[in-house]
Amino acid sequence: MLRELFPNVVMEDLKVATNQTLYMTGISVLGTLILGILLGLLLFLTDRQGILNRSLNFITATIVNVFRAIPFIILILLLFPFTDWLMGTIRGPKAALPALIIGAAPFYARLVEIALKEVDKGVIEAARAMGAKTRHIVFKVLLPESMPALISGLTVTAINLISFTAMAGAIGAGGLGDLAYRKGFQAWDFDVVFACTVLIVIIVFIFQFAGDFLSKKIDKR
Repeated sequence: MLRELFPNVVMEDLKVATNQTLYMTGISVLGTLILGILLGLLLFLTDRQGILNRSLNFITATIVNVFRAIPFIILILLLFPFTDWLMGTIRGPKAALPALIIGAAPFYARLVEIALKEVDKGVIEAARAMGAKTRHIVFKVLLPESMPALISGLTVTAINLISFTAMAGAIGAGGLGDLAYRKGFQAWDFDVVFACTVLIVIIVFIFQFAGDFLSKKIDKR
């Protein structure tokens, strides 16, 4: 039955491409989480009512806005020299990681900033009044209180990253996007394109379900 529906699909190719997509998505989500939270904290802590020096806000906001404004496919091309220097290659799943992280982290940083702004200001002021230092406010108040929103934002970002991996695949990063384009579209075998699309949708559903489950599990409200 499957062979009749997908006569041109090579299961081994599909398995390799799926593993490459999961690898790119998993590593880039981790990198985006770390970099995005750092940038989001800087945006929040240096805002008008923030804790740190406001002069940092302009620099951080400019960096975030510039990289958010660049279309991902162009960002990959712009980062080729940096990727080649850092990874030693511009092809394959590993080479896609810098562009994926740099492309998604600014987007997640804004979601982090929004989540932190939703934390009750009274709790922050109470921590300040008790003499809590900035690092204690961050790790004991801001991050724990905003955790459900942070997870929801990361889920949205992870799903965007899955679509980014498909675009990266079109220029040699591997994964399901590469398989759909190279062995599907270019060979005019649309059963390959359809099979890759189905797998990408399944991966998106898994990430969405996991994110929603964790967010609800942590949310004590």
